[in-house]
Amino acid sequence: MAIYELRTYNVTVGKMAEVVSLYKNEGWPALAKHPQKLMGYFTGDIGALNQLIHVWKFDDDADRRAFWAGVFSDPDFMAFAGKLRPLLQSQENKLMLAAPWGPTL
Repeated sequence: MAIYELRTYNVTVGKMAEVVSLYKNEGWPALAKHPQKLMGYFTGDIGALNQLIHVWKFDDDADRRAFWAGVFSDPDFMAFAGKLRPLLQSQENKLMLAAPWGPTL
């Protein structure tokens, strides 16, 4: 059964443009080298203005752990992460399962 990981990064007020630029120039190129598990990245328009939200889909927990182990062992990604972390206030991760009705993605 697929699992979905919802990651929410709370960005320091005034730093979102820097975070977006960093992701575009360093984060995404580093992540793109790894198997594509990403469903989407989102930023808030109303309400949660300083949040970067991303959703990932994995086959199971072993697939999830293997993916992140590969990403975290990538020197390019870790260099990006070192620049990103000071721009964040907090991070929240949630693991979710699809409901037994409705569309499946």
